[in-house]
Amino acid sequence: MKLRTKLLGGATALVTVLAPIAGLASSHREAPFIAKSPKVDGTDFYIFNSYEAGRAGYVTILANYEPLQDGAGGPNFFAMDPDAVYEIHIDNDGDAKEDLTFQFQFTSTLANGGAGLALDVGPAGNTKSVAVPLTNIGGVTSTSSAAQNVLETYTLNMITGPRRSGTVTPITEDGTNATSFPKPLDNVGAKTFSAQAYATYAQTFVRQLDIPGCTPPAGTHPRVFVGQRREGFSVNLGQIFDLVNFNTTGAGGLANVVGAEDQNLNTLNNKNVTTIALEVPATCLQKAPSTIIGAWTTASVRQARVLNPTPTFTTPSREGGPLVQVSRLGMPLVNEVVIGLPDKDKFNASEPKDDGQFANYVTNPTLPELLEILFGGAGVRAPNNFPRADLVAAFLTGVTGVNANGSTAEYVRFNTAFAATPANKQNNFGAVGCFDAPTASAGAALDTNNADCDPNGFPNGRRPGDDVVDIEIRVAMGALVDTTDAVTGGCIHAGQAGCLPYGDGAGVNALQIGGASASLAYFDTSFPYLRAPNGGSP
Repeated sequence: MKLRTKLLGGATALVTVLAPIAGLASSHREAPFIAKSPKVDGTDFYIFNSYEAGRAGYVTILANYEPLQDGAGGPNFFAMDPDAVYEIHIDNDGDAKEDLTFQFQFTSTLANGGAGLALDVGPAGNTKSVAVPLTNIGGVTSTSSAAQNVLETYTLNMITGPRRSGTVTPITEDGTNATSFPKPLDNVGAKTFSAQAYATYAQTFVRQLDIPGCTPPAGTHPRVFVGQRREGFSVNLGQIFDLVNFNTTGAGGLANVVGAEDQNLNTLNNKNVTTIALEVPATCLQKAPSTIIGAWTTASVRQARVLNPTPTFTTPSREGGPLVQVSRLGMPLVNEVVIGLPDKDKFNASEPKDDGQFANYVTNPTLPELLEILFGGAGVRAPNNFPRADLVAAFLTGVTGVNANGSTAEYVRFNTAFAATPANKQNNFGAVGCFDAPTASAGAALDTNNADCDPNGFPNGRRPGDDVVDIEIRVAMGALVDTTDAVTGGCIHAGQAGCLPYGDGAGVNALQIGGASASLAYFDTSFPYLRAPNGGSP
């Protein structure tokens, strides 16, 4: 009996276990406390060698916030929090502490000098000027924002050393020396942007930068963009949370768990996020001689908040005290399926240097045990090499010979030394297919001879099209336990016989997580890579 047939009876049970991974997306509403504050909820974090033509030598960093935005989310849409600090951290010496921090702070103001747009209402000779209730009262283009009522800007500082006590250097716009950058209006809809397509409008908010002390490749400049983008994560959210309402036929529009990898059932396809996108020369992030960096993103708010009993647009509350970190994101899915519920908020407030306190969740993970309970009869076995040194390598130290940097901490490790993989050559299973040991005695090492080896993909950095859900489940079930001759003896490669839930022996995925799949096809191939957002009206 083929493996696929054996698994049909247990397909729903397996997807039930995997549902929390896909249902919460990469880091959407992942902890009880952050669910109360979506404006500072980090959702996805990407870092990769830029593969846009003409951008060799650059690293792109994307930090997404504010999950599950509806295109029709008016009238206030999705401004960033002006009382928060959003930061991207880089460790370039392997001590699990930030050496560089790129800090973003936002300002939201009303037009008309802070009074807001107003209309004269009433009969001739007896009119009253009355403030309008809407974000905009007319069409908006990149050259005309007179009808825009809410205006957002941001500043960008680079902090060298500790994030709160290091040296702060303003980053300016090339050519103007401006220290304040505009953020585009969210995609209100087709009528608001009828004079200029939204994608064209938003692209004009990409700014070229001068970063003090950073020498870019000749004829180029670093770039920044902050604005609304189409959600890049894929998941069949509705059916998952309707008691895992899948079947094995696809009848009734339900996901077929043994069907095609992508069944066009991505519920998040009509959702948006807000993206902080930064492109920096790799040499400005590294510390020679190492080409490996660790990166993560955070959001922090003031410790004290007192609600204003007579609130205004700019002062609905009074914020004070030291900054307190409330959101943290490095490797995807860690706070969803690795960290236990009692410690999720604690993890969001912690720093990589202190990650030893969470070690048990990695060395003795619960997800593989749940999979064995459900599918023991079909031969599924959770790895028993406790403590799980393979997961420590994947999540806490990096993989020897690939991206290990001497630290023990949870963040995205990225070896910038590999030339960017062109978009048409990328493998959405990332770098996992590279981790074959050349000899039985060697540790995991990069083997670029493998047909499915893409050294630039997750877990060496993370690109938008990397299928991190399948990659992480594969690793959790032991893909890196025995990497010697993995084509026949391990579970690294796609479609490999005996690997669950990835192959049926014929190179075909046996089970799909709800008919939605990550793919480079859903992204642009130029900065900021995530596509223009869904609009509020067609």
